[in-house]
Amino acid sequence: MKYLHSRNRAILREMISTDFKIRYQGSVLGYFWSLLKPLLLFAILYIIFTYIVPIGKDIEHYPVILLLGVVLWSFFSEVTTVGAGSIVASGDLIRKISIPRYLVVLASSFSAFINLLLSLIVVFTFCLFNGLFPHLSWLLLIPIVLELFAFAVGIAFFLATANVKYRDITYIWEVFLQGGFYASAIIFPISLVPADLRIWFFLNPVVQIIQDARYALVPVEGNVTIWQLVEPWFMKLIPFMIIIAVCVAGGVYFKRRSKYFAEDI
Repeated sequence: MKYLHSRNRAILREMISTDFKIRYQGSVLGYFWSLLKPLLLFAILYIIFTYIVPIGKDIEHYPVILLLGVVLWSFFSEVTTVGAGSIVASGDLIRKISIPRYLVVLASSFSAFINLLLSLIVVFTFCLFNGLFPHLSWLLLIPIVLELFAFAVGIAFFLATANVKYRDITYIWEVFLQGGFYASAIIFPISLVPADLRIWFFLNPVVQIIQDARYALVPVEGNVTIWQLVEPWFMKLIPFMIIIAVCVAGGVYFKRRSKYFAEDI
């Protein structure tokens, strides 16, 4: 945010605050829903995949591994879903007030980031209850979370732009997210995937991000990072190259079409 003009920073802060307040306005539990949503999903998945289909029964610290995956995926889903509809939802604002259009997408993204920070507090609490205590490797979560944020925002810019003209985009993306949840190794660690299939999983950068985040938070034997799973070395760069390409493409597409938003909405 320090690279934004002072006026734009003030506008962005106000938009983030307004978005965060309006989202839970009229709700009895209010902000607590940002914590309860991933926790409820985690509870359902934990019961199913520990007692009914015992995938995680013999995995060390499985509750932490599962919860972290759910929290990171929920953040990715929220940034992209809300971001996809952000321009259309702010049509009146865009037509009436002259503001940089990208602030609309960033506001919803930073609002989701606040939710992520609150959810990570719960994750760290789970760590303590599971016998995992603060470690230097936890600091690696900072660049990993920023990587996820960049990827999600890049997609949000692309979807928000496309959704102005093609309103079916949000519905298509919701279906895509449902399939993506099971294709992102959230329920199980990637080490359980056969070696010859792992490379296909890493075409999805979210898999790399979640796997590396688990490695940083739960540095135990059997919990490995992308660098230990994929060969040859240049294949390890695929997720990062995809993220850069998505950010550049999303930004360029948004910039080219943003001047037409007011008349297309």
